[in-house]
Amino acid sequence: MTTSAAIRRPLRSRRSPGRAGARRPAPRLGTRGQPEESRAAILKAAVAEFAEHGIAGARTDAIARAAQVNKALLYYYFEDKDALYEAVLDHVFSGLRARVMPVLESRLPPRQKMLEYLGAYFDYIAANPRFPRVVQAEWMRSGAGSARMQRVAEEYFRPIFRKLADLLREGVEAKEFRAVNPMDFLPSVVGVIIFYFGAAPLMKTLLKVDPLSVERIRERRAFVLNFISAALFR
Repeated sequence: MTTSAAIRRPLRSRRSPGRAGARRPAPRLGTRGQPEESRAAILKAAVAEFAEHGIAGARTDAIARAAQVNKALLYYYFEDKDALYEAVLDHVFSGLRARVMPVLESRLPPRQKMLEYLGAYFDYIAANPRFPRVVQAEWMRSGAGSARMQRVAEEYFRPIFRKLADLLREGVEAKEFRAVNPMDFLPSVVGVIIFYFGAAPLMKTLLKVDPLSVERIRERRAFVLNFISAALFR
């Protein structure tokens, strides 16, 4: 046997048929190789944690554990718990804005536009029932004067409020709506939609029904649209 043949045989023996076609394992969720997936998982876990405990009681280790990432990676994406909460608020309200603003900027007649807006708003909250609980407790604690509240109001609430006020004015001028003050009407709409989902855990305990079941949500949606239509439409 030549020296060159003796060297070549061990090299060939290392390439077994089973390993030749094997694929490299996909990177685990929580690695920096999957930034979008990791960030989305952290935000989803943070929504649940903030909804349950508020920003004061929420724990980043619980969020990291639920997102299946380590805390070092969580802090790689978000500087601290406050930064994570800010990101959750942006996630919640940017989603709402993306859902309702195309409706409010459309050229639909006032009555149809209002119904489309109400339906889009309701559907967004119904698909994300934890969202109201994420923000209510903290805003009641920090008050409207906080920098966080002012930023969210300016960036998300004010554009929607202006479009809705324009819609109400347009509907009144077209004699499709009763004359209502936007400062009274719009908070009432928010209350009719939001309170139901915020109170869902209590209703489930007291009434022994699932307020978030598909059938119950369908019934509640129809009620909300009928209720607000009766209050507004001429």
